[in-house]
Amino acid sequence: MAAIDPDELPKKKIVHEMGQELALLSVGELTERIALLKEEIARLEAEIVRKRASKSAADTFFKK
Repeated sequence: MAAIDPDELPKKKIVHEMGQELALLSVGELTERIALLKEEIARLEAEIVRKRASKSAADTFFKK
């Protein structure tokens, strides 16, 4: 039977749950979660910008 290389196994997707117990996580895991949350914040902020621009364009169009 061939040995399985751990690097070839599918990686588990990092999921962070708000209020989750953090004591059992390593510094590396905490750092990964911070990066994940920062990416999500950037995505949310970009969506806010997009929606504000859309609303502004609609407001301008309907005020004419």
